[in-house]
Amino acid sequence: MKMMAIVLAAGQGKRMKSKLYKVLHPVCGKPMVGHVLQTVKEAACERTVVIVGHGAEAVQAYIGDRAEFVLQEKQLGTGHAVQQAESLLGDEEGTTVILYGDTPLVTSETIKSLLALHLSTGSAATVLTAVVPNPQGLGRIIRDDAGGVLRIVEQKDCTPQEELISEINTGMYCFDNQKLFQALKKVTNDNAQGEYYLTDVMEILRSAGETVQAYCAPDFAEGIGVNDRVGLAEAEGLMRARIVRKHQINGVTVVDPAATYIEADVVIGSDTILYPGTLLRGSTVIGEDCIIGPQSDITDTVIGNGVVFKHSVSVEAIIGDESAVGPYANLRPASKLGRECKIGDFVELKNAELGDGSKVSHLSYIGDAKVGKDVNIGCGAITVNYDGYNKAVTEIGDHAFVGSNVNLIAPIKVGEGAYVVAGSTITHNVDAGDLAIARERQVNKPGYAEKLRSRAKAKKERNK
Repeated sequence: MKMMAIVLAAGQGKRMKSKLYKVLHPVCGKPMVGHVLQTVKEAACERTVVIVGHGAEAVQAYIGDRAEFVLQEKQLGTGHAVQQAESLLGDEEGTTVILYGDTPLVTSETIKSLLALHLSTGSAATVLTAVVPNPQGLGRIIRDDAGGVLRIVEQKDCTPQEELISEINTGMYCFDNQKLFQALKKVTNDNAQGEYYLTDVMEILRSAGETVQAYCAPDFAEGIGVNDRVGLAEAEGLMRARIVRKHQINGVTVVDPAATYIEADVVIGSDTILYPGTLLRGSTVIGEDCIIGPQSDITDTVIGNGVVFKHSVSVEAIIGDESAVGPYANLRPASKLGRECKIGDFVELKNAELGDGSKVSHLSYIGDAKVGKDVNIGCGAITVNYDGYNKAVTEIGDHAFVGSNVNLIAPIKVGEGAYVVAGSTITHNVDAGDLAIARERQVNKPGYAEKLRSRAKAKKERNK
């Protein structure tokens, strides 16, 4: 049986009051429609069609080749939106799932359960429902005595008795594909909104003697659609709690879940500890037995096993096993640390590669650099990599020692085992095993300190 999906993403989303198209607003680091596409993929849908309208180009640019697209030029209701997919799916035999692009919380497990009920009962249509504490504004599920679905009534069309029903339509369904498009031809816009409701398909199928079933989601939050910034924040909070719980179940210690932010695609190994104030974003991967945080912001970074990362920031970096970062370090894109490296307080790395066991312990900037193994870079050392127009590379060989407050004027090479004396400004290559010193000879003038003080006091008196 072929499985297909239609994702409705043509609404303008005026209540978001945003220049960004609604379904592209992120929840836990991923646009809402991205979560929905991941869900249908995990539910084994072979074809996915996204109905686009407002902001179509931006949505298509984000989705790329993950789906097919149909443009709904005029928004005339959900039934009209689904009809736009007939040119692509109308001849297909199988089952079609219909979801909304602004329902990021629905899970693949629930969609699989919806499909299983649908197929096992031989239904023409199966509705995903939820029991909610406040159904105001939502379509109500009207069941028959056997538990099947008689019809779905929108809020504006409800009788007072129907308004008391707490089981609501989430807007997600699965259909026999052929029967769906046949029934859509009979839908009219004779309702309070003057729109073509997809919900009317249920009554049309029922009147034709078809079976219409409903599967109630285990968590009503799965059916939440995001319509404004308040709803966006609510969805963010619900998904964040879900993500944290998943990692906890997988063996990650999260000291304070309410103060920990983990985006949807982050991977974390077992026995890693996350302290409060930790933000893990993008495609970050963290190994086992790490200590992350407190107050650390990590984006698109790969971290090995046994790493300690405290009070620091990392973007698009790689950190080897047993390394330590922080506090107050900044790893910028293309920074790469080998095993057992140490990056200390107020150190910034950018496009810099450090070999195993190398250390930059404090107050240094290392940019556009290739640093070998077991190199020690002292406090305040800087690779001077930019002349205002071009970036240049610094190379430091294995076992070299760079003293405090050294300026390495790139492009430059410091050889293996070389020693650069503190306070030097190095402008020429240093060969392997050599010692380099480049600073003025010290001159002491006896008693001259008091003369300087006298001059300073006299100047101050004149300026009064």
